[in-house]
Amino acid sequence: MIAEISLFSLIANGTYFALAGVALWGLYCIVVVWNRVGQKRFKTEEEQDQFLDDIEQLLTKGDFEGALDYCEGDTRAVPQMIELAVNHRQLGYKRARRAMMDRFQRDVLSDLEYRLSWISTVIKSAPMIGLFGTVFGMMGAFQTLATATSVEPSKLAGDIQLALITTASGLAIAIPLMLLVANLNIKIAKMEDLVGSGLARFFEAFKTGLARTGGQV
Repeated sequence: MIAEISLFSLIANGTYFALAGVALWGLYCIVVVWNRVGQKRFKTEEEQDQFLDDIEQLLTKGDFEGALDYCEGDTRAVPQMIELAVNHRQLGYKRARRAMMDRFQRDVLSDLEYRLSWISTVIKSAPMIGLFGTVFGMMGAFQTLATATSVEPSKLAGDIQLALITTASGLAIAIPLMLLVANLNIKIAKMEDLVGSGLARFFEAFKTGLARTGGQV
C-alpha cells in the first residue's frame, strides 16, 4: 500500500515538475527571441532611414572604409549585413549580395525559427502532459472507488484534484504562449519588412559605389 501511494505521489509530482519544466523552457525561449528581435532591428523606421542616409553618402562617394567604420560595433541586422557586403566587395555586387542574404538567413532568421520551433513544441506538449495527469488522476480515483470498502472523500478528492489541476495547468501554459508567439511573429515580420526596405536602399548605393571605384557590378 505504501509502495502504491509512493508511486502515485511520485508520478503526480513528476507531472507537476514536467509542466513546470516546459513552462520555464517556453518562457526562456520567448525571452530569447524577444531580445534577439529587439537587438537586430532599428527601433523606428525613421532611425533606420537616418542611418541609411549617412551610409548612402559614404557609399556613393566610394568611401567603403568610412562605411565600415560607421557600421563597426553595431549589432543590428542592417549594419552587420552592410559590413559583410562591403568586406566582400572584391567578389563583385552579385556575389557580395548573395553572401549577405545567406548570412542574414543563417544567423538571424534560422536562429529565430529554431527558437520558435521549441516554443511550438512546448505549446503542443503542455496540454498533453496535462492530459496525462488527468488520466492518471482519474485512474487513481477509480482505483479508490474499486478497492475501498468505504469511500474516503478526501482521498477521492485528491485524485480528482490532480486530474483537474494538471489539465488547467497545461492549458494555462499553452494559451499565453500561443498569444506571445503570435505577437513575436508580428514583430519578426515587421523586422523582415524593415530590414528588406533598408537593404534595398543599400544595394543601390553599394552598386553606385562599386561603379565609381571600378568594382565588379
